[in-house]
Amino acid sequence: MTQGYISILLHAHLPFVRHPEYERFLEENWYFEAVTETYIPLLRMFRRLRREAIPFRLTVSLSPTLLSLMTDVLMGERYIRYLKEHIQLAERELRRTRGDRDFYPLAVMYSRFFRDALQFYESACDRDLVGALVELRNAGRLELITCAATHGYLPLLRATPSAVRAQVLTGVQTFLEITGSAPEGIWLPECGYYPGLEETLKEAGLRYFTVEEHGITNATPRPKLGLSAPVACPNGVAAFGRDPESSRQVWSSTEGYPGDFAYRDFYRDIGYDLDIAYIRPYILDGHTRISTGFKYYRITGASDRKKPYHPAKALQKVREHARHFLQCKQEQVRRARQDMTRPPLIHAPFDAELYGHWWFEGPAWLEAVIRETSRQTDLAMITPGEYLRRHPVLQEATPSASSWGYNGYNECWLNSENDYLLPLVHAAGQTMCHLAERFRDGVVDPVIRRALNQAGRNLLLVQASDWAFIMKTGSSPEYARKRVHDHLARFHCLATDILAGHVDEPRLCALEALDPIFPSLDYRIFCENNLACPPINMLEPDAISDK
Repeated sequence: MTQGYISILLHAHLPFVRHPEYERFLEENWYFEAVTETYIPLLRMFRRLRREAIPFRLTVSLSPTLLSLMTDVLMGERYIRYLKEHIQLAERELRRTRGDRDFYPLAVMYSRFFRDALQFYESACDRDLVGALVELRNAGRLELITCAATHGYLPLLRATPSAVRAQVLTGVQTFLEITGSAPEGIWLPECGYYPGLEETLKEAGLRYFTVEEHGITNATPRPKLGLSAPVACPNGVAAFGRDPESSRQVWSSTEGYPGDFAYRDFYRDIGYDLDIAYIRPYILDGHTRISTGFKYYRITGASDRKKPYHPAKALQKVREHARHFLQCKQEQVRRARQDMTRPPLIHAPFDAELYGHWWFEGPAWLEAVIRETSRQTDLAMITPGEYLRRHPVLQEATPSASSWGYNGYNECWLNSENDYLLPLVHAAGQTMCHLAERFRDGVVDPVIRRALNQAGRNLLLVQASDWAFIMKTGSSPEYARKRVHDHLARFHCLATDILAGHVDEPRLCALEALDPIFPSLDYRIFCENNLACPPINMLEPDAISDK
């Protein structure tokens, strides 16, 4: 008999890093690396488990920006080029390391790794990553859910309610259009929640969301079951609390499994280690060193003096850590079960990119956890939607304001490094709301309507939480600031033309080509009066008059 449940949720997100104006662009590699190191390894693993009839149930949240990248033809072509160049580099590495007892086997591993990725992408899934995910959803193995349109951090957008509404409803509509099915749940960007947000979620037809631990433990009233069960907001939308113990075990850089000395070191890469003349054809501009994905060392310890990576030893650690994780979850369930009449729930969400990109052995660890779980009966894998169908009666409580960012609230996205951004975003949001109200009846010149829609796209893009986060961490601050300034400039250029009653159509066409995201976006979603503007999935094309 099942004693408890574990709900593993992988949040897959990348900002809209598409730059057709350049032949090559560094930040597009973020997407190529994530596909190669995370999404394809996970998909191959899920398919392998399904072929072997190993039962599993996981939830994957897909941000609309990531879905848009996955279905973009240009990005697909550039990804093929990326893989072929890495296969060429692998051939050079095979020649360079031949005879080296430590590094040659790793060069062979990487040669197979990139060839397998190309074979999977071109043949096994016919360049359709979303289709591969939907296939697993239709087979009952994955529960796919959405995210806000551009991963906007909603607690800091609430000053303009129409901006929050547009983020949520556009996220739902984009997910529906691309995956063919409406989502049951939503991943709130950065787990950012504030009381009252559930009203917008319910309007969008969503049944549940995830909050950080203290969003549940500080809820009003205090939940009797703590984190061992979700709560129902007053309007019925369910909130699932993140399990801190699972987070420490898997997420923590100091206490977590990924920090084990046997695992591959993320930071040592031949793009930085080898002579520039050798690596020049495989870096962005022939001068700027970047990661290539060829990493030959293990974590080893705190010292910079690293030892060679040995995949077999790392795989042994993977199995040990998977067994340890399952044992800890079983014990956690037994402790919680003493005070409950229903099976306790462990809700364990993680960034998907942890598995494979940051933690190279992550997909193998997750596969080992799934296999270990299938061999016992104490703990069953479940998704939030399935849990709500089995246990529809929940305690009513309103979660507290919270996020999974540093110190648990808004500090990551509002600090001395990025605080100039928020007033600009709010001002643009208010302008967009004014424009939407002005043309709310939809009786507008077709070119003006296109400009209104494109202004809405640029507003959504500038609201992405990624830009403020990158400014805070300092990983690519110049890029983040440029994206903010570019989208604001495009927005205000369009708004000025709209208010003047004349849009420069060639310039509009250029802006539409630069940011072709959310093709079904209707500017009226930014109307302040919700009743005056139905959700975008209710707006039929023939309801918009050209007269």
